[in-house]
Amino acid sequence: MRNRLFIFFLIFFIIPTFLSAQRQMEKLDRGLVAIKTEEKKVFVSWRLFNEDPDDITFNLYRKNGKGEVSKVNEEPIEKVTWFQDESFDPNQEHTWYVKSVKAKRESIEKGSFTSAALAPTKPYFSIPMENPEGYAPNDLSVGDLDGDGEYEIIVHQVGRSRDNSQKGITDPPIFQAYKLDGTFLWEINLGKNIREGAHYTQFMVFDLDGDGKAEFACKTADGTIDAFGKVIGDPSKDFRDLDQQSPTFGKILTGPEYLSVFDGSTGKVLHTIDYIPGRGNLSGWGGIGGNGGNDSSGNRADRFTACIAYLDGVHPSLVMGRGYYGRTVLAAFDFRNDQLQTRWVFDSKDGTNPYSGMGNHGLSVADVDFDGKDEIVFGAMVVDDTGEGLYTTGFRHGDALHVSDLDPSTPDLEVFGIHEIEDGTKGPGVVLFNARNGKALFEAAPDIDVGRGVAANIDSSRVGAQMWWSGDPNLYDIKGNIIGEAPREKNFLIWWDGDLSREILDRNRITKYRKGLIFEAEGATSNNGTKATPALSGDILGDWREELILRSEDNSELRIYATTIPTTFRMPTLMQDSQYRLSIAWQNVGYNQPPHPSFYLGTGMKKVKR
Repeated sequence: MRNRLFIFFLIFFIIPTFLSAQRQMEKLDRGLVAIKTEEKKVFVSWRLFNEDPDDITFNLYRKNGKGEVSKVNEEPIEKVTWFQDESFDPNQEHTWYVKSVKAKRESIEKGSFTSAALAPTKPYFSIPMENPEGYAPNDLSVGDLDGDGEYEIIVHQVGRSRDNSQKGITDPPIFQAYKLDGTFLWEINLGKNIREGAHYTQFMVFDLDGDGKAEFACKTADGTIDAFGKVIGDPSKDFRDLDQQSPTFGKILTGPEYLSVFDGSTGKVLHTIDYIPGRGNLSGWGGIGGNGGNDSSGNRADRFTACIAYLDGVHPSLVMGRGYYGRTVLAAFDFRNDQLQTRWVFDSKDGTNPYSGMGNHGLSVADVDFDGKDEIVFGAMVVDDTGEGLYTTGFRHGDALHVSDLDPSTPDLEVFGIHEIEDGTKGPGVVLFNARNGKALFEAAPDIDVGRGVAANIDSSRVGAQMWWSGDPNLYDIKGNIIGEAPREKNFLIWWDGDLSREILDRNRITKYRKGLIFEAEGATSNNGTKATPALSGDILGDWREELILRSEDNSELRIYATTIPTTFRMPTLMQDSQYRLSIAWQNVGYNQPPHPSFYLGTGMKKVKR
């Protein structure tokens, strides 16, 4: 009887934990990358996985141009997932690959990168761009489009663009896909009936149906052309306002709106439905509950967002949004058997709803209540996995948002955000609140419209995140205490050097708090004007540190920068943390924000749970 009770205890407590972990995630290879640091030195790193045993070790091998194979390391590599190779012939090209050793058995791993040892020493490898005339690469995303365990890159090519508040003609948004070796895969042109701008053209890249290959999804319209030349809708229609004297010149405020999913490996359109929500009454997206203003020019009506969320805890759903100054609508879709199906629609409707005006210029996705299912953290409000509002803080919309375990001394996640205070409204411009229940933990900048703000562990001498924002010279700890002078940069973040605290990324420069500049990507540039954001930053290759992707100054190539700094820490790739992986998917949305994991990663962190 005692044994039966023990077995029941194990089943009751272990099975729910096991099931909650069974999210449909991509299967990656080791993501090995080799970067030449000196004439006769190459830094090689690769991924560790959640499923790897604690005692796993690795052997690194090198194959030269003659096909000759050499083992690089003398002793098994056991405490890190990197190695500096100084024994190769710089007059030949080489391929490095890694073999894992489990229970004394060695097995070759997928994922090797051929490094041109004959090439000049440089901290990046490049992907040549096939830019349409008048276009330049901008934001991008990654996904395993062909199911081989390696990420491909999907590039948003941008020509003339306009902010929603501006009138004027834009060029059609264009998307291209490339393999990491530079192979061009496909091009999709969204056509003249989709306007170009940071708030219009949100795109998602993710394996939506669980077939091991990522899809590409975005808003489309009459005249969108897939990679095979197939046209969505009626190509003869032109819904742009072409009257140069009109206050809405260049805008697209009439005509059908669609949502389409494309095959990621080929660029072929798979399914198209009506976009939810439709624009409806143009003057119904602001007003009371928003920033006190309104318009009928499409400024508020055409503010779009998007993300991916595991709403059932197992399968990813596509979530498309519209509006945040006043009315806010989020629509969730499942993609099964090449068909989109509506899961739920959240609609704040009007100013009598406490969720109106609480959205953001971006969003985040996290399991804030620890039920195994994701919530949408949308500025000052959170929408539950069911499509119902979980809570709203009432602090209104803003420009920056950071969601993670920012305070490891508590069991919950925290949300740090800045808020726009305008048109006579009142409230804090900076708020830290509990992600589970919305309880405010720290408030600052009363009645001040704060433009930028960041929260992360940047001080390697302290445990927990630090907070700083524009308009305040001070750096605060996560309890709200002033602890020093804030960095000048208030933009992006990146894990780059060898310790656990995070570095500051701004434009093409990486700085270390209190130490200054530690890396500059010379000849490369950031995107989106004064926002100065990367094309993408994230742990897409190598060990747990993050890569930086920028376009070259002449727009001829994308440059993928990977750190070559040794580290004593070994942990699984961040891309196997669901919240972090979803952060990479939504990074391109609105005002781009850096990714964060679901756990505290910083000075004094505990061992990562697998």
